[in-house]
Amino acid sequence: MNSGQTLFAQLVEHVPAHEFRKCVHKYQGNRRVRTFSCWDQFLCMMFAQLTFRESLRDIVACLRARDRQLYHMGIRGHVSRSTLGDANESRDWRIYADFAQVLITDARQLYATEDLAVDLANTVYALDSTLIDLCMTLFPWASYKSTQHAIKLHTLLDLRGHIPTFLRITPGQLHDVNMLDQLTLEAGAFYVMDRGYLDFARLHRWTQHGAFFITRARKDFRFTRLLSRSVDKTTGVQCDQTIALVWFYSAKGYPDRLRRIRYWDTTQQRRLVFLTNNFTLPALAITELYRSRWQVELFFKWIKQHLRIKAFYGTSENAVKTQVWIAVCTYLLVAILRKRLKLDPSLHTILQILSVSVFEKTPMNAAFFAANPLDGDIDPCKQLNLLDF
Repeated sequence: MNSGQTLFAQLVEHVPAHEFRKCVHKYQGNRRVRTFSCWDQFLCMMFAQLTFRESLRDIVACLRARDRQLYHMGIRGHVSRSTLGDANESRDWRIYADFAQVLITDARQLYATEDLAVDLANTVYALDSTLIDLCMTLFPWASYKSTQHAIKLHTLLDLRGHIPTFLRITPGQLHDVNMLDQLTLEAGAFYVMDRGYLDFARLHRWTQHGAFFITRARKDFRFTRLLSRSVDKTTGVQCDQTIALVWFYSAKGYPDRLRRIRYWDTTQQRRLVFLTNNFTLPALAITELYRSRWQVELFFKWIKQHLRIKAFYGTSENAVKTQVWIAVCTYLLVAILRKRLKLDPSLHTILQILSVSVFEKTPMNAAFFAANPLDGDIDPCKQLNLLDF
């Protein structure tokens, strides 16, 4: 890798430009565009994500301060607040949504051998959503409650490498259970979700497609026990049963048998009841898979803290979705970079270093090699003694 390139330019080298051009061509993103292309827009917004810029004015001021380096960073067009703002408002957000799918495929291939909480060859997904609050005056289209406007980010996270494989941005009032209709199911995979997704008619599709789900039962759950298995109660598993639903609409929606596992969580001192259509894994493994669902909560917390998806550079629905999808692309690119270069620092550390050194001209490996300089030994002979006279 050329040591004369900036870190930002070296990161851009990992962007599959040909696939990006295909996405732009699909939605005619550069139609009637003379100077500021979709590629320029993508790089400017990716720069904003990496360096935590606060506004369009902030982005433009920082880029213009390094005007001589923009060409070598890949930015060919003239950067101004109006052109960047207009691009976010008018360029189809689906360009960046489709490009994110390309990066998801690359990232999943790189992280396919990552370990899970359970020794399991199957793919394990965690499904959940998070709210992103918006100003009622500036974002009237994002209706949620009478006193609150918000969008909801629905995510299906591959727990091998924490790669988001499915994302949807909807108004906050849309219920989570509707996302079950949009998932393309993978036979043999496990889908872990909380009880907000408990809809037996929809979940029956998992059984029909040979996929497995793990969720929690509601308090008013009614069933009849068909079979009980012996369990080791010292592990926290209190019972492992095969059941059938008894309420008319539930039994009509899910006519097959289910597995019910009751577990006592000693950490939080509470009882948890799990439902699944898998009858082969040990009961304790089912509970551990559900415990790993919290990785999607950590993912939401991480991207909210380290990417710009809580303060937006535009107010239209297209601008908001464009910014969120480019934030996801940035996350995926850093994850791909970390795996390809076999970097030891975490994604958090890599982003922190990039945020202050994107214009540095140093090889990428060298930039992260001394990510924890205090960990090494310090030669005491080279330290000055304050009391030495």
